[in-house]
Amino acid sequence: MYSVAQVADMLGVSKETLRRWDNSGKLRSLRHPINNYRFYNKEQLRQFETLDFIFNDSARPDIKPDYVYKTIELFAGAGGLAIGLEQAGLATLLLNEVDKNACATLSTNRPHWQVICGDIALLDFTPFKNQVDVITGGFPCQAFSYAGKKMGFDDARGTLFYQFARAVKETNPKLFMAENVRGLQSHDQGRTLTNIRSVIDELGYALLEPHVMKALFYRVPQKRERLLLVGIRKDLLGLAEFHWPRPYQKIYTLKDALKAGNLFPCDVPFSEGQSYPSKKAAIMAQVPPGGYWRDLPEAVQKDYMMKSYYLGGGKTGMARRMHWDEPCLTLTCAPAQKQTERCHPEATRPFTVREYARIQTFPDAWQFQGPLTSQYKQIGNAVPVNMAYELGLSVVDFLNRLYAKTLVLQ
Repeated sequence: MYSVAQVADMLGVSKETLRRWDNSGKLRSLRHPINNYRFYNKEQLRQFETLDFIFNDSARPDIKPDYVYKTIELFAGAGGLAIGLEQAGLATLLLNEVDKNACATLSTNRPHWQVICGDIALLDFTPFKNQVDVITGGFPCQAFSYAGKKMGFDDARGTLFYQFARAVKETNPKLFMAENVRGLQSHDQGRTLTNIRSVIDELGYALLEPHVMKALFYRVPQKRERLLLVGIRKDLLGLAEFHWPRPYQKIYTLKDALKAGNLFPCDVPFSEGQSYPSKKAAIMAQVPPGGYWRDLPEAVQKDYMMKSYYLGGGKTGMARRMHWDEPCLTLTCAPAQKQTERCHPEATRPFTVREYARIQTFPDAWQFQGPLTSQYKQIGNAVPVNMAYELGLSVVDFLNRLYAKTLVLQ
């Protein structure tokens, strides 16, 4: 059985949309015989092509690297992507990050990693030419001017994407993998992605169709979406196929993140965390699990929302309390921002640092450095570790196939 909340998350629609589908007959919900809760059975979801994975019960292949595959990671942050790739069996040669606290986090947890802290524009990647299998990283989305139908490599100067592309050009990896916000697809009316594609083409790489990954399908108890860009060197096209990770059938919830169970062997460890001012705490205490500002008494709504109360839009992130039985909303750089509130489902407080880390599936042993605000920022900006692991397996699988084919050709 799948709950209304689960199906809404899986399809990427609101619960209200499911109610409309229920009324119109497009997707009729069923009623639980004991508690009368609405739910859907598996067969009802067969009509949705995007949910084909829940009918695939075949065993997952055991993917391990056949050789030592080397990576360089740019814009490494606190290491979410790097940990996942390491767990998949990839060997990290170098990581670059400009934030000193994130660099301290990386060096503290992995003293053997070569972490270069500083401006990527000052790095020379040519010593690694033909020594690296993969370049990875999440460059910030910056627009650059649209000059004609096709832009060149030099036209991207001044952007952080240019630095990512320069690293690819100077190292000549077999493939690269970049992650970004989903909004990159429509950024500047699609021109930014068009320009990125043309630069990649000039560098001698073929960009696969950009792929949106929902973290909740990859053992991450969070409604987070990221856009993945994978490029394969043109001389290697046709030798091996890159397969995106196969979604898991189980959706994990906040309870799975913070309590002992299938995701973690123990309850979340105690750690520091922010707290609410007394006035805000009194307001948030009135919000039920899974609720938000509209669940407050009307007088409290007007006082808390002020002018926003009279404006349009749902503003569903305001005065928002999470629910134990649902995946968490996407974490931001701070757990107590008014527009994107992330209140604990039971205690009236923001999530602690370790709770934040659990929701991003960081190991409990991974220690974050710097002030509390920086730790929250590092975690909120990270790629969820479990999703990164699945991406790492896809990279390893591609490289295994590629090396097997090239050895045969030799």
